[in-house]
Amino acid sequence: MRTEALLLLASGCASALLCAALIPVLRKAKAGQYILGYVREHEGKSGTPTMGGLAFLCAAALVALPFGLYADKRVLVAVTFGIAYAAVGFLDDFLKARFRRNLGLRAYQKVAFQLGIALIAGFYCYFGGMTTLRVPFSSAELDIGWGIVPLAAFAFVATTNCVNLTDGLDGLAASVASAYFAVLAALIFSLSPAEDAALARMSLVLCGVLAGYLLFNTYRASLFMGDTGSLSVGGFVAALSAFSGNLLYIAAVGVMFVLSGISVIAQVIYYKRTKKRLFLMAPLHHHFQQKGCAESKIVFAYTAVTAAAGLLCLLFV
Repeated sequence: MRTEALLLLASGCASALLCAALIPVLRKAKAGQYILGYVREHEGKSGTPTMGGLAFLCAAALVALPFGLYADKRVLVAVTFGIAYAAVGFLDDFLKARFRRNLGLRAYQKVAFQLGIALIAGFYCYFGGMTTLRVPFSSAELDIGWGIVPLAAFAFVATTNCVNLTDGLDGLAASVASAYFAVLAALIFSLSPAEDAALARMSLVLCGVLAGYLLFNTYRASLFMGDTGSLSVGGFVAALSAFSGNLLYIAAVGVMFVLSGISVIAQVIYYKRTKKRLFLMAPLHHHFQQKGCAESKIVFAYTAVTAAAGLLCLLFV
C-alpha cells in the first residue's frame, strides 16, 4: 500500500505542477477554447486555455518511469496508445486554435485516425494472448479468441468518443475518469494482484494525475483538457481495461460515459424521425444543465454514480 500511496501523491503533484506551468504558455500561444454559441451557459468560458491534457499525460508518462511500471510492456503499450490518441486530439485542438473556430478535424477524419489506432490495439490483444474477458456481476470468464479484435477496436473507438462527449462541463470528464481508474485499480488488484500489478498501479497514476488536473478544472475552470486530454483518457480507459481482461467493465463502471454517447445517438435518431428533440440538449449533462441543475451538482452526481457502479461490481469479485 505504501507504493500505491506514493504513486497517487507523486502523480497528483506532478500533474498539478505541470498544469500550473502550462497555463501561461497556452495563454501566450492564444490556445483558448472556442465555445459553441448555442451553449449559453458557457459563453463566459470562451478563451479559457485548452490542451491541458498535455500536462497530465506528461505527468503520467514520467511518474510511471521511476516506479518501474514499464517493466510490464503492457503498461508501455498502454501509454503509447494514450499518446497516439492524444496526438489525434492535439491536431484537432491545434486546428481550432489556429483558425479561431470550434471545428478542428472533420468527424470522418477523427474517426479514421481513431479506428486505425483501435485496430492495432485489437490485434495487439489477440497476438498478446489477451483474449479472455471477465464478465461483470459474475465469476464467469470468456475466451473469445479472434473476436477480441473487432470487440477491442469497437471499445477503443466508442470509449474515446464517449469520454470526449462527457467532457462538456468543468471537472466532469476528469472526475468520472478518476473514479473509473480508482475502481479499475481495485478490480485488478482483487482479480489478479501479482501478474497485473503494474496495470493496476498505472490506473492509480492516472487517477492521481487527473486529481491534480482537477485543481485547475473544477468550476470555474482555468484550464480545459481539450480533445488532447479527452481522447487520451479514453484511450487509457480502453487500453488498461482490455489488457487486464476487464474490457466489459467499461460499460458497467463507465456507465456515465456510455450514457453520454447513447444520449447523442438517441437525440439524432429521434430528431430525424420526428423533427422533435428527445432531450433539451445532448449529451445528457447539457439536458440536466438546461433543466437548471448546477454544473457542480451534475459533476458530483456523475462521479457518485460511477463510484457506486464500481462498488457494485467489486461486490461480485
